[in-house]
Amino acid sequence: MSSARHYHLLAVLLSLLAAGVFIPGLGGGFLFDDNPNIVENVAIHVSDLSVDRLLNAAYSFEPGNGSRPLAMLSFALDFWRAGLDAGSFKATNLLIHALTVLALALFLRQLFLLANWGPRKAGGVALLLAVVWGVHPLQVSTVLYVVQRMQMLGTLFLVLALWAYLGMRKAQIEGRPSRHYGVLVVLLWALAFASKEDSALLPLFTFLLEVTVLQFRAAQSGLQDMLRRGYWIAALLGAGVYLCVVVPHYWHWGVYPGRDFSSLERLLTQGRVLAMYCGQIVLPLPSMMPFYYDDLVISRGLFSPISTILALAFIVALVALAWCFRRRAPLVCFGVLLFFAGHFISSNVLNLEMVFEHRNNFPLVGLVLAIGVSCVGMLERREGAAHAGRKMAFWALAIIGLVLVGATVSRSYEWGEPLRFAERSVELAPRSERAWLLLSGVYAKRSGLDPASPDFGRALALSEKGVEATESAALLSNIVIFKTMRGDDASHDWERLLDRLRKAPMSVQNKNVLWVMLGNADKGIGLDPDGMIELIGIVSARSKLTSEQNLRVGAYIHNETKHPELALAYLRRAVELSRVGDPGVERMLQQLREAGRADWASQLEVVARASELIPAKRGAN
Repeated sequence: MSSARHYHLLAVLLSLLAAGVFIPGLGGGFLFDDNPNIVENVAIHVSDLSVDRLLNAAYSFEPGNGSRPLAMLSFALDFWRAGLDAGSFKATNLLIHALTVLALALFLRQLFLLANWGPRKAGGVALLLAVVWGVHPLQVSTVLYVVQRMQMLGTLFLVLALWAYLGMRKAQIEGRPSRHYGVLVVLLWALAFASKEDSALLPLFTFLLEVTVLQFRAAQSGLQDMLRRGYWIAALLGAGVYLCVVVPHYWHWGVYPGRDFSSLERLLTQGRVLAMYCGQIVLPLPSMMPFYYDDLVISRGLFSPISTILALAFIVALVALAWCFRRRAPLVCFGVLLFFAGHFISSNVLNLEMVFEHRNNFPLVGLVLAIGVSCVGMLERREGAAHAGRKMAFWALAIIGLVLVGATVSRSYEWGEPLRFAERSVELAPRSERAWLLLSGVYAKRSGLDPASPDFGRALALSEKGVEATESAALLSNIVIFKTMRGDDASHDWERLLDRLRKAPMSVQNKNVLWVMLGNADKGIGLDPDGMIELIGIVSARSKLTSEQNLRVGAYIHNETKHPELALAYLRRAVELSRVGDPGVERMLQQLREAGRADWASQLEVVARASELIPAKRGAN
């Protein structure tokens, strides 16, 4: 390992081996958010590599208004290469993961050298910790969950940016030119931000490097003073912007739109979530990682449940200790602070889901570093001889790595086949609506939606069982659809579905029931039109529909029910919400005239002109 070439070759080999433990999961299909972002996103389904097609694909991430272009572009390239083959997409994820393990080994080695470790010790521990990070079972739900390539690319370029930052600071400490490293930091940061927005936290991560390991050191005293003052001023300004701009903008004393929790309840619950993440990292049993967490109990107060106050006390104590001991144990403290800093956006006041395992992809670096360095230090002190201690530390970390490999291979195997994964998901999270939806959906797909297939009956039975466990409106809608397809009487099930939607929080998933039902009606499934009208009324009264969504329900009511007059209110709302020259509105007005509804078209044109949405001259047509 004394040779740089040998070290780098070994790092490459171990990185590939670390990625290889996920191979048993390549057989699994697309999952959850993969569907809207990849399977149903026709913008990435490119047949050629023309500039226009690639740009359209790169900026097709709808939830982020065109953000994450690098990740979306990579999806388009995978589709061009292999079509909608989930295994090919996952193979690309494995390659990215291997590159990240390699980058992490280089970053940690540079970090240890700047912490005054010897080259042999720095290189060996860096390799071991990078591999431990790479084979951790918590990584399965990132590497094998195709859409989380966004997170993976963000992590890769963040690690590389931090490595370049250390190169810049090492040059400054030694009094050498560092500008080229600075340019590289900015470039890599831009690539990270083009993969996922939480990469904006890079300055926070470099600040933590400075207050722990680097301590603003520089060969020139002027540069040292500038770094110290600049970082502290930036930190104060950042805190001010967060408290005075970010928090007021996103704060909800009542529930967030589409959620059943407020900002305060979100922050309280995140304390328990972060403590849970720590437990999953330290004790990485696959049975503790269900993937679906939609059954998580929300913290309604400090003592409801009691684990809320305990988790928050644990986090405050850990962060406070890390800050107080940052000079005595800089590497360990940097790791602890990096973990919590990495969760700063996802565990804050933004209207995000409570839990996703992939959010640990980058923060996991912090806890692996803190725990690994602590183990090395304890073994060295216990042995009383640095060489023997390091040898024991390496063997201990190697054994830990082998245990992690076994757990990761086991979990990857569960992910490698859709039915196996769905059954395991229900086993681990029996009150998860999403787990039951997945399991019933797998059987429905296996049946080819043939009502005569035994698998179709299993899908219906599992939906019923899932409703008993979760009271899910989405599962109730599946029951209505399946029974309608089979020709059964679904009137009682319609009543259950509508009653549930009147009472349940109008979450994104519950709102999506309407679009699933409309999609099935469009396919020719004879869903009860009166039930559909009532369903539309409930969802539209309890949530905000976009212009396009109002157009869709208006068209359904007008064309498919016995009460076409009810469509006018939805079409009016669509016009009120539309933008100038909206092609959907233009097309709807033309279709109304062709259907003999010129009077409706005239009324809606008046609405449009009153809202300054279409040119006044249209009134002469």
